[in-house]
Parts: sequence; structure tokens; C-alpha cells
Amino acid sequence: MKYLITGGAGFIGSHLTEKLIARGDQVVIYDNLSTGSTSNLSRIEKSCSFQAGNIRDKAALDKLVSESDYVVHLAAALGVFNIVNNPLESLRTNLQGSEIVLELCDKYRKPVLLASTSEVYGKNDKVPLNEEDDRIIGHPLKSRWAYSEAKAVDESLAYFYYIENNLPIRIVRLFNTVGPRQVGHYGMVVPRFVNAALKNEPLFVFGSGEQIRCFCHVADAVKAVLLVMDSDRAVGQVFNVGNDYQISIMKLAQKVIQITGSKSRIEMISYEKAYPEGFEDMQRRVPDISKIKQVIGWEPEINLDQIIKDMVSFNTK
Repeated sequence: MKYLITGGAGFIGSHLTEKLIARGDQVVIYDNLSTGSTSNLSRIEKSCSFQAGNIRDKAALDKLVSESDYVVHLAAALGVFNIVNNPLESLRTNLQGSEIVLELCDKYRKPVLLASTSEVYGKNDKVPLNEEDDRIIGHPLKSRWAYSEAKAVDESLAYFYYIENNLPIRIVRLFNTVGPRQVGHYGMVVPRFVNAALKNEPLFVFGSGEQIRCFCHVADAVKAVLLVMDSDRAVGQVFNVGNDYQISIMKLAQKVIQITGSKSRIEMISYEKAYPEGFEDMQRRVPDISKIKQVIGWEPEINLDQIIKDMVSFNTK
């Protein structure tokens, strides 16, 4: 199979590319390197094809989609800092990019997997969140919700290509995927904590620190993505992909300090000081992964302690 992966030089995309190449597939990566890096592909750079470009460049994508057997659409503007600071560019990238990719997949009748996000659930604090739960989002003029709205529209667009045109689409909603190669520049909390701890610098906890999150190792998430990609039962379906082990951000900071043996201290920062105007946070977000267990047979295997150790190992090479 020849796979086109948009955003393939990113954190998740590079891990997925490695797995596809290892099983004998061809991979073409299309990425503008805004959040990805060619260094993520260092182990496989001679085994895959890389093309730099903007996800809104329809002409470039037309050729690549036509020549592929399968499209994996990971390219997106992401990260809380990035989205809140650049809401207009984020909306354009996420809305127009997905529209172009799906239109071309329909034109050439190529199966496509769309990477979505737990952000689509917005402020819904139900525990756990399953694929049929309602979206509860904030005011449309708050930039915090631009990402959520765009990814929800992406999902709808993909789904109705399936319903009306019988395009074979699959959707995964990723919940806090973390692991080696992830950077903290855009607000991702685990790499931010690990990097600070390794330097014995303060770990900055925003808000109360009582926010509850769940973290899934990228190796587990990629296994789930591959299983969904390959399953006929997944066509036209959406699946939560995440680990359902819950931890508060404060306890996460303490765990990172303990595992790294760091001399770092924890400092509390209000949301007002941490983020520009337009940010809102969710107090709890936990995935219900019963559907993907039942339909695909996947569940996460790597615990949070090992996730942190793997990230420490990667950052101390």
C-alpha cells in the first residue's frame, strides 16, 4: 500500500510512518513543518518520501492523493498556545485543509482516516465521554473554541461524504497522546513538565491544579490508529483513542519530579497570567474506550509511569 500522511513529520505522524514502513508499506509525507520536524523522520528518512507544502495547496495535494492508495489526514493547527495566539490561521488550516483533503479523496475514491480530537466534546464534563455524547462548547468568539469547532466540522464533513457519496472514511478522536518526540512549545503539559524537571527548573501548574486528565502513550495510540485504518468494521465510524487512567495536573507534576529525581519546585500560575484572553479550561476529560475495545479489539497497555520514563529517556539521549 502507498500511504499519503498529511502532517507526517509531526509527533504522531512520524511514529505512524515508522510502523507503516516497518510492515512494508510505502509512505509519502506532506507537511509544512510548522509544528513537525524532519528530525522526527531521522530513522526513516531514506525509506519514505517527504514533500514540504501547505495543507491548503490544492494543486499539490491533488497529485499526491491521486497517486496514493490511502490517505491519513493528521495535518492540523494544534496546541493550546498556538490556537489561542493564532485563531484565524488555526481555523483556516483546520477547516480549509480538511475540506480540500476530503474533496480530493472523494474525487479519486481513496479511503481516508481523519484524526480528530477530544476537544470536540468541549466543556462536557460527563465521565467518561463516549462517542455519542453531546458537544458543549463556549462562546464562538472565544479563541479557545476555534479548534473544537473546526474539528467538529471536519468530522461532519467526513461523515457526510460517507453517507452521501459512500466514501470510506474513518475517524479517531485522540485524547492527550504523549510520548517521545512531543514538544511542549504549544502548551502540551507532559513534555513541558519533563523538560523543566530535567533542568531542575520550576514546573508551572496553571489554574488550581485539580484539573483531571488522561494520557495515552503514542505507541498505544498508533496501534489503535493502524487497527482502525485496517478494519472494514471501522468504515463510517468514529472512535475515542486514549487511556482512561485519571490524574490531576498537580499530581502529574509531583509524579514527574519523583520519577526524574528532580530538584524542581512546583509553582502555581493563574490562567489569566498563563494564557491570552479567550482561554477556557475543562476540569475533567476522560475517554470511554469501550467502543474501540469491542469493535476493534484495542486497549492501551503502557501506564503513565512508563510514559514519563520513555520521555525522560528520549530527552536525555
